[in-house]
Amino acid sequence: MSNIITGSCQCGNIEIEFDNKKVISAHHCYCKDCQRSTGTGKATILYIPKKHFSSNTELKYYESIGSQGMHIQRGFCENCGSGILSFAKEFPRLLFVKAGILNDSSWIKVESNYFIDSASEWSKPDLSIKSFKGNPNFMSNIKAILKSL
Repeated sequence: MSNIITGSCQCGNIEIEFDNKKVISAHHCYCKDCQRSTGTGKATILYIPKKHFSSNTELKYYESIGSQGMHIQRGFCENCGSGILSFAKEFPRLLFVKAGILNDSSWIKVESNYFIDSASEWSKPDLSIKSFKGNPNFMSNIKAILKSL
C-alpha cells in the first residue's frame, strides 16, 4: 500500500502530493481566521515539512497577521478559491495543509484542538483530545518547526 497522498482544489487546477509518513501532526484550528478562510467552524490542518510537499502549480496567496503577530500566508486556487495550505512567513519550511482537499483523509488522526475559546456553539471541539484555549505553547511549536528542517 502506497503512502503517497493526493488531493486537489475544487476545479482540479491545483493537484498536491505528499508522503503521509512525513506528516508531523494533525490539528483542528478554531481561530477566527481559519473560520473565515474555510467558511466553516474550523480548519483541520496537517503539519507537513515543505520539502515533502509538492503541487503541480503555484498557489495564489493572501497574507494576514496571526494572533502572535506572525505573517500568515494562506495559499489558494486563484480559479475556484479553494484553500490549499497556509504557513507563517517567519517559518516557511512548515506548511499547514488543509485536510479537506485530500482525495482520501481516512488515515488522519487529529491530535489536538487550537483556539477552542473561539469555537462556535454549532461547531464544538472534541474535548476528548488535547485542547488549547489559544495557540499551543511555544515548545509545541518549536518541536514542529524543528521536525520540518
